[in-house]
Amino acid sequence: MTTGSALYIPPYKADDQDVVVELNNRFGPDAFTAQATRTGMPVLWVARARLVEVLSFLRNLPKPYVMLYDLHGVDERLRTKRQGLPSGADFTVFYHLLSIERNSDVMIKVALSESDLSVPTVTGIWPNASWYEREVWDMFGIDFPGHPHLTRIMMPPTWEGHPLRKDFPARATEFDPYSLNLAKQQLEEEAARFRPEDWGMKRSGTNEDYMFLNLGPNHPSAHGAFRIILQLDGEEIVDCVPDIGYHHRGAEKMAERQSWHSFIPYTDRIDYLGGVMNNLPYVLSVEKLAGIKVPDRVDTIRIMMAEFFRITSHLLFLGTYIQDVGAMTPVFFTFTDRQRAYKVIEAITGFACTRPGTASAAWHTTCRMAGSAWSRSSSTGCPSVWTNTKRPRWTTASSRAGPSASRSTTPRKPWNGASPVPACVPPVAISTCARRDRTPATRTSNSKCRWRPMAMPMTAASCASKKCARA
Repeated sequence: MTTGSALYIPPYKADDQDVVVELNNRFGPDAFTAQATRTGMPVLWVARARLVEVLSFLRNLPKPYVMLYDLHGVDERLRTKRQGLPSGADFTVFYHLLSIERNSDVMIKVALSESDLSVPTVTGIWPNASWYEREVWDMFGIDFPGHPHLTRIMMPPTWEGHPLRKDFPARATEFDPYSLNLAKQQLEEEAARFRPEDWGMKRSGTNEDYMFLNLGPNHPSAHGAFRIILQLDGEEIVDCVPDIGYHHRGAEKMAERQSWHSFIPYTDRIDYLGGVMNNLPYVLSVEKLAGIKVPDRVDTIRIMMAEFFRITSHLLFLGTYIQDVGAMTPVFFTFTDRQRAYKVIEAITGFACTRPGTASAAWHTTCRMAGSAWSRSSSTGCPSVWTNTKRPRWTTASSRAGPSASRSTTPRKPWNGASPVPACVPPVAISTCARRDRTPATRTSNSKCRWRPMAMPMTAASCASKKCARA
């Protein structure tokens, strides 16, 4: 084997049927039920009794599926279109596997009845299944016999219920009013107490006693709500146990109450530095489900914007990390470069860090279903933005409205000259608006807007939706 052959990765094989042939040869065609999907990979249902045997076979093939890429559950009880689902499938546990040598994927599914929610653990095959299985138990209540430490991973230890079940409330108003008395506070604090024995850790060695240090969840070096318990031998870290539940935002539960399109802004907040990087995978998934193929130009715009957010995110990480280890100057250089990128980002999306909050009204955003706003509403497209990012910052409604504030039946060009404003939105809708003043004397001669200017700009569509531009 040469270096070149060792590092060679074959082209990606979508819907690779070779592994299906290997599985049928080993277990027989009756052991699997194929499901037609848009995932671009073989999807096979297998009986729970043969799950571990099948997964072990895939892990130990000559070209093995070495990575457990994902493991999660689905509550199928309210699904109306059940084509491809086995009878009695109330819940599903799926295993997404990746082979690096084959450069292909395969998905194995197991159907479960509501009265028997139990699947054997696969932590002995892929150790990273430990966290995945804890999350599935936490969110759905599916048991994994043989798991070394099946406890909650996202929710607090005292939480009651499993949030991603369809019968679990999705709104805070569906719960009883929250209250925290002294007894409940003490109960929560005791539940959060770390016990080394629960994690197979010793309190002392042959010649030393270990110290357990609680770092976070609120600590200057954590850069977010993250808790990690350190096992220390003097100043040496022997082991650690991370507690990642403080980062859980319940985005999946929020999605149950949103439309396909209105959920896009929620993806920004998964990683608030990611912006379009978060929108893109969700939008691509929905487009794949709907069978939508966008033009190559749209793909190019999306990738360019995603790269801008990737660079700005890494610049923040690099600057703050160097600052944490004692150097002060580099953070100013990284933030200066981030600001240069944000000028381009803001010119396209309207916001520096994320998309505008109103997805359906964001006509100027980069990622949306079926393409990009630039690809349909502009004859010139994004290139004009790259050369015209220094647009004026208007401070008053009358000056922002421009010399001609009369309504028009044809689309107009905004001040950056990149994409036309919908004809139904008058020029003042792009103005900076603050609070409503009901005295007619405060109306400007050009805009007829009852809003006084402020420093925070509003988008054209959001201002129009509040009817601030109507006389």
